Amino acid sequence: MYKVRIKSHFSSAHNLREYQGACERLHGHNWKVEAYLKSKTLDKLGMVEDFKMFKKHLNVIMDELDHEYINELEYFKTVNPTSENIAKYIFDKLAIHYGEKVDKVIVWETDTSAAEYTKD
Repeated sequence: MYKVRIKSHFSSAHNLREYQGACERLHGHNWKVEAYLKSKTLDKLGMVEDFKMFKKHLNVIMDELDHEYINELEYFKTVNPTSENIAKYIFDKLAIHYGEKVDKVIVWETDTSAAEYTKD
C-alpha cells in the first residue's frame, strides 16, 4: 500500500457544548492538520496523487475553517466541534474528491494533543 501525507493549518475559535470545564467557554487554537491518501497502485507518473492538487483540496477546507467561530458553521450547529469531529469533517470533505483513497486525518489542537479519524 502506498501512502502520501500533507500538512496544513488553520486558526479558529470554538467552545464545546455541555463540557464540564474551561473548554465550554469560547477559546481558540492554532490547529495543525495531517491528511493521508492511500492506494494499492500508482498513476502513470508513479504517484498516489499530485501533492499540488492534494494541497489545493485540503486548503479549500482550511479556508472554510480559518478564522471562524466553528460552532457557527452549518455542520457544527448540530455536531459538537471537538477535535474528533473536526477530523471527521475534514476527512469527509476530502472524500468528496478522493473517495476511498482518503486514509486518515489527524487534527492537532496543541503540540501534545491530537485526534484522528479513519474509516477503519
